[in-house]
Amino acid sequence: MKFTPLKIVRKAAAIATVILATVSVRTAASEIAGDWSGILNFSGVELRIVFHITAGDDGTLAATMDSPDQGATGIPVSGVTFEGDSLVIEIAVAQGGYYGIYDRDSLFVDGEWRQAGFKLPLRLVRVDEIKSLERSLERPQEPERPMPYPEEEVEFENKEAGNTLAGTLTMPEGEGPFPTAVLISGSGPQDRDETVLGHRPFLVLSDHLTRNGIAVLRYDDRGFGKSGGVHSTATTADFATDARAAFEYLKTREEIDASLTGLIGHSEGGIIAAMVAAGSEEIAFIVMLAGPGLKGSDILLAQNVALLELQGVPADVVSKRSEQLEQEYRILAEQRSDEETRETIVSVSTAFLERYSPEEREQYGFSEEGVKKRAEILTGPWLRFFMEYDPSAALRKVECPVLAVIGDKDIQVDAGRNLPAIEKALRDGGNKEFRIVEMPGLNHLFQTTETGNPAEYAKIKETMSPAALEMVSCWILSLQTEGKR
Repeated sequence: MKFTPLKIVRKAAAIATVILATVSVRTAASEIAGDWSGILNFSGVELRIVFHITAGDDGTLAATMDSPDQGATGIPVSGVTFEGDSLVIEIAVAQGGYYGIYDRDSLFVDGEWRQAGFKLPLRLVRVDEIKSLERSLERPQEPERPMPYPEEEVEFENKEAGNTLAGTLTMPEGEGPFPTAVLISGSGPQDRDETVLGHRPFLVLSDHLTRNGIAVLRYDDRGFGKSGGVHSTATTADFATDARAAFEYLKTREEIDASLTGLIGHSEGGIIAAMVAAGSEEIAFIVMLAGPGLKGSDILLAQNVALLELQGVPADVVSKRSEQLEQEYRILAEQRSDEETRETIVSVSTAFLERYSPEEREQYGFSEEGVKKRAEILTGPWLRFFMEYDPSAALRKVECPVLAVIGDKDIQVDAGRNLPAIEKALRDGGNKEFRIVEMPGLNHLFQTTETGNPAEYAKIKETMSPAALEMVSCWILSLQTEGKR
């Protein structure tokens, strides 16, 4: 990948700072203050990391972190220390941090990113302008403004949660009322475009739908972008109330055809769509794009195994790792208190580490520290809920038409296991208006791919397969033509 050149400050300025006769705490703090950025490479996926370090008058340091390729800015940093040449940046919300050594001759900070047992090299370079780090990424499907249809910035309230969400409503040209879809993003804090690795799938999807006569509401997740609320303590069930609030807002708009308004969810958003539609007589349809049909623990175990295999990890190591994760997931399912669950996971999995050779533990980052951090992550409110939630219960109550689509190269939500589970749940509930599709050659983001490896996401120019886009729009419009709602 090509990057724009970094503008590095002159060495003389840094050297002059170092050779001052009296090096105070305040001077040391001002020396490291500024904007620092580097590239984190995880299994072939390159992510820009940006730290904004500020120094107070008393020499204390504070910082925020950006992950531009994931659309995340202003991530809180829980602690910054700079002593001698050692820089430590702790990020509690990420269960990790950065540990580096400042080289005053080169003006680099060489170190490593540590998270959940993984240690990845990360060199930071001071930059004058963060914009100079932006890569020129070709995304030919992204529409250019002005759009040939109206766009409106909107806000709506989730009264149940007491937060206000912000989004964009796009309307087709002409007179309404229009069939309409609410877009629901996947896991993790997402903006209204579901920005990931330089792609904006929801922008491309909403543009396609709107140009084809379907109005679209997409919104920032709670606690992210311009939406209020707190994301870190919310569960899938909480996010379902946000999606429901979006649907309720659309009912107030006269341009919207209330009889043909539905939900389109990607990944976890597919689960949320089913949760909102379960037992509802108002939801006209749901589209599950790579939506799971199995429990979260089954999904995550399969993901871990598939990713290890794609990385070329030996079969015996994959087998041991799978067994270790299964043990942790069984402990989680026992519904003990968070503290007891963490203690049990740490005890059992720390003992399990003895089954790995020292070389394996070093090479793959399997450590006691990793076990402890994973125990903390597993007992977080979102993951604990997701691990035990079975989507089939809601799917059996969905009475509206359903389109469920998964790419056959998707290694995050496996089509071979999840599509049959979705179909069975719908049939068991008596739903006869559904379509189950496994699309060839598409990954979790519905990009055309050869392997499905997440390492390819950023490298692929295509944001979303035209065939997948057409399938969604044609299916929704067919409901209108056939008068099923």
